[in-house]
Amino acid sequence: MFLKTGDKVRVISGKDKGKDGNVKKILADKNRVVVEGINIIKKHQKASQANPQGGIQSVEAAIDASNVMLIDPSTNETTRVSFEVKDGKKVRISKKTNKSID
Repeated sequence: MFLKTGDKVRVISGKDKGKDGNVKKILADKNRVVVEGINIIKKHQKASQANPQGGIQSVEAAIDASNVMLIDPSTNETTRVSFEVKDGKKVRISKKTNKSID
């Protein structure tokens, strides 16, 4: 997967198309990501000791990793990502600028 936790991404398809956010969580086995403020759903919570009132909460749901695109920190534009091995480390390279992202 070409994303890491904390990366800034832009949604390129779906109901939140065009919105930006930071990656909160990676679900690599399902190829999905959770992005702050994106794909908000309503979740019904049963009353418990931690939440005695219960009720309806807004929660960020996971979206497919193919529906987001990494934003290059140097140019603030979306970019595709490739990988290269430099000095024995695997680094991500921006396809637009050919510079390291990490």
